[in-house]
Amino acid sequence: MKVIIKKIFCYALGVPVILTVVFCAWLFIYAKTPIDPQKGATVLVDLPTGTSLVKATKILSDAGLVKNRFFFYALVGVKRATRTIRAGEYEFSTFLSPSELVDKLIRGDIKNYRVVIYEDSSLKQIAARLKEYKLIDEKTFFELAEDRLFLSSLGVQEGSIEGYLFPDTYLFNRSMSTRQIMRSMVDRFWKKISPDMIKQAAAKGLDLHQFVTFASLVGKESRKTEEKPLIAAVFYNRMSRGMPLQCDPTTVYDLKDFDGKILRSHYRRESPYNTYMIKGLPPGPIASPGLDSFQAILNPAKVDYLFFVARNDGSHFFSSKLSDHIAATKRIRKEAAVSADAVDTDSEDAVGIEVKGSEGEHTGKNATGLEVTGTAKQSVPDSNKENKPLR
Repeated sequence: MKVIIKKIFCYALGVPVILTVVFCAWLFIYAKTPIDPQKGATVLVDLPTGTSLVKATKILSDAGLVKNRFFFYALVGVKRATRTIRAGEYEFSTFLSPSELVDKLIRGDIKNYRVVIYEDSSLKQIAARLKEYKLIDEKTFFELAEDRLFLSSLGVQEGSIEGYLFPDTYLFNRSMSTRQIMRSMVDRFWKKISPDMIKQAAAKGLDLHQFVTFASLVGKESRKTEEKPLIAAVFYNRMSRGMPLQCDPTTVYDLKDFDGKILRSHYRRESPYNTYMIKGLPPGPIASPGLDSFQAILNPAKVDYLFFVARNDGSHFFSSKLSDHIAATKRIRKEAAVSADAVDTDSEDAVGIEVKGSEGEHTGKNATGLEVTGTAKQSVPDSNKENKPLR
């Protein structure tokens, strides 16, 4: 009888051990077996903040990433990951094993988006770029862009963040708030624009905001690094002579609806940003300039140029004399080989050249060098009409 009881007791003890061994073996196999190698897909999963383990498991299961919830719970428990799963958007391959999936959750290896913010992008363009990746709330973005308290916390003392969101390549994820993304971009600005650069700008009579504003004009006029010191020199020279800068991009900066084509009527727009109508710099930046634009302001070329016109390849021809500028403008228009009947050259917005005055007076009116939609023309306008310096 004692022998039988002993056998029963041993059996009773052995069954759990056997079951435990079997369970561990199955768990090991489950943990190491790829989720769905035949499918070979990449799955995006968003785990919202505050998601419980049960809810997270359901989300993963609905996405086809958890085939057996019981074993998944066990695996999470073994890895002690019940409270270490980070919220966010994850990208999982079905070639991963459940063990690798849980490890990724533990590491908080959320999906990052590589976002390139191009040089000389305006605030609106930057917002559109970030919205494209679903990284910001657009309404919040524009509210923060003019929030004085938020701007002050970033070290921006002006009323807009325009110009201070540094153009660069960023890694953002969707768990970041709009505020965090904007802060990281301004932080990049302060890392790139050193105190020494700001000090050099001050030596040229520019405070920080003027420095950023000036650089934004240079950047919008030319994307060619080698030309920017020349562009900067032209603007310095014009300001020293009391001439308006006549920077084309400023004429349309604050337009709500702009189709990309600068018209003659834009030059006459009443706007605090329109440097055809005002003298000196506009009240603020018109874009986020790149580092080379800032360097051009600090190191302008030593030339006496007062004018430049865009060639058809995007480069510019620079002149010191009005007569040379007019000749270059006419030549470039002809090189564009645009049919004379492509536009109505008698209309108000036809592209052309209207000239009055001598070189010494620096007077006349110049159509944009950014868009070529007609042939060059030269006429002598009514002497009672106001004419502005050719750029």
